[in-house]
Amino acid sequence: MLQTRSVHSPVARRDGLRILVARFRGRGLAADRYHVWMPNLGPSEELLHGFLEGDLDWRGFSRRYREQLFAAAPLDDENRTIKNHGQKFTLRLLKHLSETGNVTLLCHCHEAAEHCHRHLLARILQSRIR
Repeated sequence: MLQTRSVHSPVARRDGLRILVARFRGRGLAADRYHVWMPNLGPSEELLHGFLEGDLDWRGFSRRYREQLFAAAPLDDENRTIKNHGQKFTLRLLKHLSETGNVTLLCHCHEAAEHCHRHLLARILQSRIR
């Protein structure tokens, strides 16, 4: 089962694998708040700041965040056959893990925040990843 929570919310047994999917770990954040930190699944600093400062609306942020997740890495240019296409294989792994056990995506946003990339990431994981 896949769920999303704030990294600051109380740890619950039902959380299963707790993955911090934020670009920044957070100063003073205890390592026992999460099992794995995957900053590569957080929005870029530029994108995050653009949204927080109001230069980008939620729809634009959502579109650009998805583009960032699936953007080809420079290493793909060196491979003719097998290309990673961004985070595709990481996303497939997380999708599989959430189908076989509990996975909780964590971010620093408040638990009740509607506009948080962790919700976008959860929707991507629940969809078909090619």
